Amino acid sequence: MGAAAAAPIDAVELAQALIRRPSVTPLDEGAIDLLAQRLEALGFACHRLVFSEPGTDDVVNLYARLGTSGRNFCFAGHTDVVPSGAPQGWTVEPFSAAVKDGQIWGRGAVDMKGAIACFVAAVSRFLASRGGAFDGSLSLLITGDEEGISINGTKKVLSWLKERGETLDACIVGEPTNAAALGDMIKIGRRGSLTGTLTVQGTQGHTAYPHLADNPVHRIVAMLHALTAAPMDQGTAHFQPSTLQVSTIDVGNPASNVIPGEARAVFNIRFNDAWTSDTLRPWLTEKLDAVGGRYELKIHVSGESFVTPPGIVSEILTAAIAQRTGRTPDLSTTGGTSDARFIQAFCPTAEFGLVGLTMHKVDERVDLADIAALTDIYENVLDRYFARV
Repeated sequence: MGAAAAAPIDAVELAQALIRRPSVTPLDEGAIDLLAQRLEALGFACHRLVFSEPGTDDVVNLYARLGTSGRNFCFAGHTDVVPSGAPQGWTVEPFSAAVKDGQIWGRGAVDMKGAIACFVAAVSRFLASRGGAFDGSLSLLITGDEEGISINGTKKVLSWLKERGETLDACIVGEPTNAAALGDMIKIGRRGSLTGTLTVQGTQGHTAYPHLADNPVHRIVAMLHALTAAPMDQGTAHFQPSTLQVSTIDVGNPASNVIPGEARAVFNIRFNDAWTSDTLRPWLTEKLDAVGGRYELKIHVSGESFVTPPGIVSEILTAAIAQRTGRTPDLSTTGGTSDARFIQAFCPTAEFGLVGLTMHKVDERVDLADIAALTDIYENVLDRYFARV
């Protein structure tokens, strides 16, 4: 298809402009409009999509597409960021996007406004190199609801696309996947996450007369031991072993001579593809029932495990990374969840972005050299992808 060729976009300048929008989730603060303006200048048709549900905040999202036919290659990411914390803890003002010591400093520099800027800059260079003409379509799916509850963001954009009859054929999510150096890791999947809130009921009483009471603390300790005594599994082909970690135990009893009437614990399971939330529920119930007594278990699942087996997206990314950095990245499924958990159901998906050492931290920052290199990698990916279709 053809598009009006425009001057290539400077990734550093765009990253700074995005960081200066204090888009702490679920706020937008003009970040989506800024992106839409830059993409419209490149010929993209931009759809600003606002979604909400009762009891939630409105969230601004963006779907931008260039082309109406052929295979559709998508870059996906989020403009919302976590809070910066106390500004006095920062070396620079957290939304100043200052350049210092060869780095851009500011909340979102790594996670993930820097990568979004690299997306757009790479697309602009790709179009310029071809005079605006190529065979296929390009799109960007950008949400403002990734760091928050993830209800009014990517998942709803994908449903909107499905209703329109639009498809995605390949996607790169620009999460900060690299552990130490640019090019050391691609994410091809993620573990699932299940949080359990366990409340054990007992009978309050005097510690000197335990036969007249039922101590829920003893039983909750036994229940948690039953859940953690043995490994859940040994891992699978693409995943580490699943883990169950107890994050808190609460009794709220200030008296040393009183047996409490209730005890509560919260645990989180990060599970691989040997499990689903549906198979974990009966496993948990069996373990807890074996201890016995009255209890209540509430479960929240923020995402199922998924993996995209090595294929076109990871292969092209690996080749582009090796050409630019000389590194061969690990294909990993470590870390938390991301919006790739939604996109992978629509098309082959991989995650690759900046180095995550400072994400969510005070003094979040990214090397200018990494911005340049990541832009080169994304452009190389586009060259390779559209050479194959």
